[in-house]
Amino acid sequence: MKDQFRTNQELLKENTLLKKRIQELEQSESERKKEEEVLRKSEEYFKAIIQNSSDIILVVDKLANITYASPSVERVLGYRPDELIGTRTLDLIASDEKSRSIVDFSKALSAKEGLIPNDFRLKHKNGTKLILEGVGYNLLDNPIVAGFVMNARDITKRKQAEEKLRESEEKFRWVLDNISDVISVMDMNLRFTYVSPSILRMRGYTAEEATAQTFEQVMTPESLQIAAKVFEEEMKMETSGTADPKRIRIVEVEQYRKDGSIVVMENSLSFMRDKAQKPVGIISVSRDITERKRAENKIRESEERFRAIFERSTIGKSLTTPDGTFLRVNKAFADMLGYTIEEIQEISFANITHPDDVTESWECIRSLLADEQIACRFEKRYIHKKGDIVWVDINTTLLRDEQGTPFYLITNIVDITNRKKTEEKLQDTLERLRNAVGTTIQVMVSAVESRDPYTAGHQLRVADLSRAIATEMKFSPDRIEGIRMAASIHDIGKLSIPAEILSKPGKLSDLEFSLIKEHPRKGYEMLKDVESPWPLAEIVYQHHERMNGSGYPRSLKGDEILMEARIMAVADVVEAMASHRPYRPGLGIGTALEEIEKNRGTIYDEAVADVCLRLFREKGFQLKDD
Repeated sequence: MKDQFRTNQELLKENTLLKKRIQELEQSESERKKEEEVLRKSEEYFKAIIQNSSDIILVVDKLANITYASPSVERVLGYRPDELIGTRTLDLIASDEKSRSIVDFSKALSAKEGLIPNDFRLKHKNGTKLILEGVGYNLLDNPIVAGFVMNARDITKRKQAEEKLRESEEKFRWVLDNISDVISVMDMNLRFTYVSPSILRMRGYTAEEATAQTFEQVMTPESLQIAAKVFEEEMKMETSGTADPKRIRIVEVEQYRKDGSIVVMENSLSFMRDKAQKPVGIISVSRDITERKRAENKIRESEERFRAIFERSTIGKSLTTPDGTFLRVNKAFADMLGYTIEEIQEISFANITHPDDVTESWECIRSLLADEQIACRFEKRYIHKKGDIVWVDINTTLLRDEQGTPFYLITNIVDITNRKKTEEKLQDTLERLRNAVGTTIQVMVSAVESRDPYTAGHQLRVADLSRAIATEMKFSPDRIEGIRMAASIHDIGKLSIPAEILSKPGKLSDLEFSLIKEHPRKGYEMLKDVESPWPLAEIVYQHHERMNGSGYPRSLKGDEILMEARIMAVADVVEAMASHRPYRPGLGIGTALEEIEKNRGTIYDEAVADVCLRLFREKGFQLKDD
């Protein structure tokens, strides 16, 4: 019983101990489960972070084979994670960076801490290249990871933006270094903090030398005062709050070159401002306008000279627009028409031009605008303020601007009223003289006719043919009349020859013919003192001369013979051969024209001969009967 009781005691104790052990085990299991839950949650937490990370996480072994790739690899490189397992990372590296990557990976294997971030290029699945920024950790000795962990992010866009920014900065720097204008920056104490290299071309200083200069060293005293005044005005507006932050002030100043000469600069000034729009400096863009100022001065001097010449000229001058409006006139022109300068400048030239001359004036302007001529000159009539006619000589040119656009017309106007009156008187006198000469010639023709009817008829027919030839050759009416007059009396010298010789039916002796050959000289002697608007005496003197010098009485040739005499020579031969004479019957117009055609260019003037032949053969001209 005692042993049995003792056994029960022991069993009870053992049972108690067992229960305690079971409780301890149960408590340990509960704690383990809690730890596992914490670990599970921690794993899920880090897994969620890794799976949703925008960066790529790769684990590679010591041979650079990929053993793990995070899901983000598909978004960045286009590969599914399972596609990369077992792939060598070097196969993803751009070919031109493989050598550097091998060296970097070798260093990483021996490193115990994280590597310094490094940029490298990987190939996307589609073949494009991406720039990644990565950092690696050597966990090869870690029993859990047993690999080299690489963390990389896509910085392609950032690198492209940086490259564009770098290129933009280089372009900006290139512009600053090569621009012809000078860019300078000053602080609010007017000390230079930057001057572009172009200062060397403009002022002969290097950028460093110019930056070290003060305003007093840079500007002439007069320009220094101008700059100081401008700065003072701008600062007053800043203080009063009335300044425009976008305001640009343009100022012309003179600055010293390194050689002591002066350059005129046009400066565009504006304040540099901070975020609160407070001025923190001044930026200036300076342009060399020295040559432009010289040109402007020359233009101004030229304009002043032009104005002086224009206003003080004793002949009339005007500037008008292409539509005929007076822009400016001088006193001489205003006085010419009895107006004040102000009165004329308020009207168009058409208002003071004689109605019959307005069209010609507009035609002048039209031709100038069309570049048909560079100037037009003509005579026209203005109407004086009192209503009188004022004759003027007009000379107009068109001025254009640099783009070729018509600018204005400049006209010189000369009063020729007195000259026109004199010409009218002269014309009257000339007309009376013509009438007197005509009467005289008619008397001479009558005298010849009364003595020798054959000669009189011959002269009139020669005159008719000569006039036709001259008309066909486009001679002026006055010149044609002169030829007709001369031809009407070209044989007047025959009055000095005995009538029995002129009407002799047989062949003339040498003596008799020598007397006949003197009739051009005799005619000249009779006419040389007769007042006439035409060279009648000389034409009569030359009408038997020939182009090759075979004529008489002076054996003239070529250009020594007046054109009027050349015309008369052809007409004289044609009429003489075609008409009857006391000593022979007429040979006919055909024979006469054959003579002219045969000797054109040798004995007879070629142009005159051709016109004569054309008149008879093409235009039906006929010699008049007696």
